[in-house]
Amino acid sequence: MSILRFAHPEYLYALGFVPVVILVYALMHFQQKKAFKKLGDTNLLKQLSPEVSNGKPILKLILWCVAFILITIGLANPQIGTKLEEVKREGVDVIIALDISNSMRAEDIRPNRLEKAKQAIARFIDRLENDRIGIIVFAGRAYVQLPITSDFNAAKLFLGSIDPDLIPTQGTAIGAAIDLAVQSFVGQENKYKTLVIITDGENHEDDALESARNAVKEGIIIHTIGMGSPEGAPIPISSRGAQSDFLKDAEGSVVVTKLDQAMLEQLASEGKGIFVRASNGNDALETIMNSISKMEKRTIGSKQFSEYEDRFQYFLAAGLFLLLLEFMISNRKSKWIQNVKLLMSGK
Repeated sequence: MSILRFAHPEYLYALGFVPVVILVYALMHFQQKKAFKKLGDTNLLKQLSPEVSNGKPILKLILWCVAFILITIGLANPQIGTKLEEVKREGVDVIIALDISNSMRAEDIRPNRLEKAKQAIARFIDRLENDRIGIIVFAGRAYVQLPITSDFNAAKLFLGSIDPDLIPTQGTAIGAAIDLAVQSFVGQENKYKTLVIITDGENHEDDALESARNAVKEGIIIHTIGMGSPEGAPIPISSRGAQSDFLKDAEGSVVVTKLDQAMLEQLASEGKGIFVRASNGNDALETIMNSISKMEKRTIGSKQFSEYEDRFQYFLAAGLFLLLLEFMISNRKSKWIQNVKLLMSGK
């Protein structure tokens, strides 16, 4: 088993130059044909310049393009993995359960509760090293947005796609999110697992505290982050990308969503974790990260290639050879081809 990688993949962007060259050549060839037609009869012009080849310029272009591609790949330095060994690392599994209900659109935290949370999670991911992360989103229901992974680039990609419209069922099913997290953790050990719940905690529709107690039995530590203010804020309604109004109740009054701090503090207490309230001045995950860094970590083994052999020399050699060949080919017809045509015409 082997694996291919490029030591300098940024050079591969230069390959986009090849279709540009081909396009420019085609345009120049088209303009040249138009110019010849204006000068007179095309067949007569060919007879007046019998040594000019129509096929060799195209052949030279093909050789140049292939040579350019090979040299570019050579500069990117393709490498073949030759030695596979097991790499040991220590870390914990972290699942972030993010509330994406409509109340998270409130702007008592700028730019709004949800966007502030997403920005904090992105910074949190940047600080992870040997840990693994998963993402659960919830409103009236809970869904796995990203299974537990060590691919942090994928985590940030999935994070960017999170939007309240992902879950049409409104509500704040914190208990369902906790239950789903329990099912999503990998491994049977009753430790090394952390669940971070980010929510305003308002209008929770199930027994989140009971779910937290069950999670603790599985060795899961639960931290909570409160998004919003106790005073609350209205929920903006957008139309075609612009705010059009605020959410109103059946009586026509503007709905004000408030942080349920007491419930989130109790939930963190039941989960053997800590509660932190987010604000415009802090993202709260910094405090949670410090707590996670103090946790006992498990050893995780993974197979990785540790040695690679360079293969750039083969591509550079082939590319330089084709460039030399292209240089040696003239745009005129070969004499032996002309002699054959003369013999054929003599017959």
